[in-house]
Amino acid sequence: MLIRIQGGRVVDPTAGRDGDGDVWVEDGRVVAPSERTPDRTVDATGCVVMAGGVEVHSHIAGGNVITSRLLLPDLYVSETAPNGHPFAHAGGAAAWIGAAYAKMGYTTAVEPAMPPTHALATQLELADIPLLDRGALAVMGNDDQLLQLLRAGESRDAVRDLVALNVAQSRALGVKCINAGGASAFKDGVLKLSLDDEIPVYGLSTRKIMGSLLDAVEAIGVPHPLHVHCNNLGLPGADDSFIETLDAAEGRRIHFAHAQFYAYGAADPANPGTGGFRSAARRIVDAMHANPNATLDIGQVVFGQTVTVSMDILRQFGGRKGANPKKWVLNAGDAEGGGVVPFLYKPRGPTSSLQWAIGLEIMLLSNEPERTILTTDHPNGGPFTAYPRIIHLLMDKEERDREIATLPKVVGERSSLPEIEREYSFSEIAELTRSGPAKLLGLSDRGHLRAGARADIAVYREDRNRTAMFASAKLVLKDGVAIVEDGEVVHWHVGRSLSLTVESDKAMERRTDAYLQDRFGQGLDSFAVPDAAFPEAEVFEDVACRA
Repeated sequence: MLIRIQGGRVVDPTAGRDGDGDVWVEDGRVVAPSERTPDRTVDATGCVVMAGGVEVHSHIAGGNVITSRLLLPDLYVSETAPNGHPFAHAGGAAAWIGAAYAKMGYTTAVEPAMPPTHALATQLELADIPLLDRGALAVMGNDDQLLQLLRAGESRDAVRDLVALNVAQSRALGVKCINAGGASAFKDGVLKLSLDDEIPVYGLSTRKIMGSLLDAVEAIGVPHPLHVHCNNLGLPGADDSFIETLDAAEGRRIHFAHAQFYAYGAADPANPGTGGFRSAARRIVDAMHANPNATLDIGQVVFGQTVTVSMDILRQFGGRKGANPKKWVLNAGDAEGGGVVPFLYKPRGPTSSLQWAIGLEIMLLSNEPERTILTTDHPNGGPFTAYPRIIHLLMDKEERDREIATLPKVVGERSSLPEIEREYSFSEIAELTRSGPAKLLGLSDRGHLRAGARADIAVYREDRNRTAMFASAKLVLKDGVAIVEDGEVVHWHVGRSLSLTVESDKAMERRTDAYLQDRFGQGLDSFAVPDAAFPEAEVFEDVACRA
């Protein structure tokens, strides 16, 4: 079918487009303008046309997500829960996730924390999510087999082969490192870990573990940089951990997860434990500008009730005292461990207000939106359904000022947000939510509207109320098929799961099989993700590694 989206304001920063024009679609792809009569013409007059949104970091599947639903059923099953809660609709969580993203014009989403030992369960959950293409990042850096290799001083090739095997077996799209070594250190009573602290038993440091993974990801050719969750998340002085980790990358590609939670400078640097925190957004942004090898996503805080899910058991243990309501779950595994702690970002509360301000501050100070990706670290900072409101605040200084006027004075005293005049353009929003995330993940077929792109397209009615505009798309195409019209799902499209094509080393397969047999009583095959496990044919789509 030949489709012409006609007369809209086409916004595609990768092609330098921001003006009235047409987009042509055929056989699931964007094509060059045609002389033929289209089978369907979409009147996009008064609308903004963008590529479908791409999500790089949202916890939408896996063991901790399931545990959070069991711990907080009121967020999951309550029909009367306020709109935007992470699990607000009864039943069909996967359908709600797909529909909520699609209505906002998103067409791809990535789960950032998949333990390879739990990959099959996570991939089955992801495959249940309709309307979207999806993927997952394999978590390494706390797994005993990797730490044993490093303790024994084995070669870079051995580490590379183990990482490649984990990616291949779990059918991952990339690799994530979460407070490397922290889960092991926690079991030996360590409650705070920094980059060069020694991890008991293994005699390693976070720097050593992370460096080995940075090298392995480059050697394999994984398109997405190593996705790093640093030490000391959310603590005053966490900005030091961020800067030290960036320096430790030594020019290698690196992506920082939920950077807002590291932009906390100690309010009193001489006594960091006594004075709370201040914004370190400017320091983080300046460091990013000086290091083009690095990217980050925000982890924007949103006011209201949520639940934090993380494999950083060391930090989740520390955060349990702030649980609201007062219940929590911790699992002291290695790569598959972590915790679930409910949390309330108090509307008009000074701490929550400053956190809210810092995320916006990072985005507004950055001069490179493609390297500064919009996320809420769903559900940790708040639900992904808050994206339209966040976009509104980025694009409208007056709206921002109205919100700031309702907040405690600490926002102006400890952040520069009230002083910032900048307003994002549509092109910058497209970089923040489309082209930047797609480039980051190595997905060259989406995030833009050039000929040959996958026909994942969002059409929005232009509206000064950007919240309303981006919350309910006029039209969303997935692979050229209309899945949303006038803010409602009209076709429950079945998407694909994106996974890297990685060859695994046979010798490492034998070593890992023996290791797993000894540790779990089950061999490598028991942890694989076979096609036969999925009812739909061709669930997975291969993504090539970098040359």
